[in-house]
Amino acid sequence: MVRINRAGYEAPAIFCPPAFPEAALSSIRHQVLIAAPPRQIWAALTTAEGLQSWWVDEARVDGRKGGRVVVTSEDDDGNPVEARGLIHLWRPTSHLEFAFDTIGEFPLKGARLSFQIARDGEETRLALVHSGGAALEDEAQREALDKQWKRDLRALQGMLDAAE
Repeated sequence: MVRINRAGYEAPAIFCPPAFPEAALSSIRHQVLIAAPPRQIWAALTTAEGLQSWWVDEARVDGRKGGRVVVTSEDDDGNPVEARGLIHLWRPTSHLEFAFDTIGEFPLKGARLSFQIARDGEETRLALVHSGGAALEDEAQREALDKQWKRDLRALQGMLDAAE
């Protein structure tokens, strides 16, 4: 089945999945329900205090589209590792997206993080998509990141659930 688009070109009537199934595995996706309003989740994702409460040791956030995010955590040897990123999407209380630079030793270098927030009944659903970065190309690193995101999101959920 073929249809003609406005420009007069043939276009497939259905979406065809990518030819390489591993492309579908190139991101980490998690969702968590949190018993807190979207504004509290937004603050936990977009302020230095919020990020430090569940994810990193230090953070600086220039809260706007085009703003910078700088986070610092300790590596396995206890040394501080800094990552810098740029905010690509800033929709207060609903959607945040930023990408880390490709330099440095931070495990998420080159990664893009997308957080979507939406009410779901009495709770709020937080969805994370972590895509890009060399760490996702290595199966062991990908599994470690997947487990770390589960722990981090549970920490965020526990902190905000307790606050309500």
